[in-house]
Amino acid sequence: MTRVRHPYLDHPFPIPFAHRGGAADGLENTVAAFRRAATAGYRYFETDVHTTADGRLVAFHDATLDRVTDARGRIRDLPWSVVSRARVAGKEPVPLFEELLEEFPEARWNVDVKAESALAPLMELVRRAAAWNRVCVGSFNEGRVARALRLAGPRLATSYGVGGVLGLRLRSYGIPAAVRAGAVAAQVPERQHGIRVVDRRFVRAAHARGLQVHVWTVNDPDRMAALLDLGVDGIMTDHLETLRTVLTDRGVWV
Repeated sequence: MTRVRHPYLDHPFPIPFAHRGGAADGLENTVAAFRRAATAGYRYFETDVHTTADGRLVAFHDATLDRVTDARGRIRDLPWSVVSRARVAGKEPVPLFEELLEEFPEARWNVDVKAESALAPLMELVRRAAAWNRVCVGSFNEGRVARALRLAGPRLATSYGVGGVLGLRLRSYGIPAAVRAGAVAAQVPERQHGIRVVDRRFVRAAHARGLQVHVWTVNDPDRMAALLDLGVDGIMTDHLETLRTVLTDRGVWV
């Protein structure tokens, strides 16, 4: 474990993240999913944001409604009045991120900004809600996260995008590489395209820069245990009970 660089990371043990609220039951990124995660004892939630055609900030992973709802279409092309009628797995509505902040005032949110159009509305919402200690912003797009940090300054927690992770991976091998200043975490898959990303060398390099390492999306208990043995600082999972059991068995579930 590395030292805390931001109040968002103020957690005494490895951080359990409910990925999309715990997506294993098919109700990903819904109030029902996050409510279930909260009941299970989670207080760190991972979600994604897009904007509708009329600028409403929704918690949703895909660019389109097609995969997980009973509706069709690209979110950016549809008004909120249409998106609000879609039902995830035919059951649960798509929430506004603002609603989630209000519904779960004790939760901390790891937010993947899926579209450039969502960046400014997210920053404005976090400012308006005074939620700087409750939100960490990430994206595959390193420039997008850098722009978020420029808008908000050090009060905003951010994680590396692909560029930052690559730079950190190169540095772990002793190869000079530029990495963005100001991030508090590297949030990475255990493997990418069959290539291992997270190993002891990577974790050591991250910790040397004061960064936490959060790994997604891990659903197998043996892989969870192996990653914890490497010293990772957080795990994102779809399988809430599995991760809770692994951490409980180690005496590090809070």
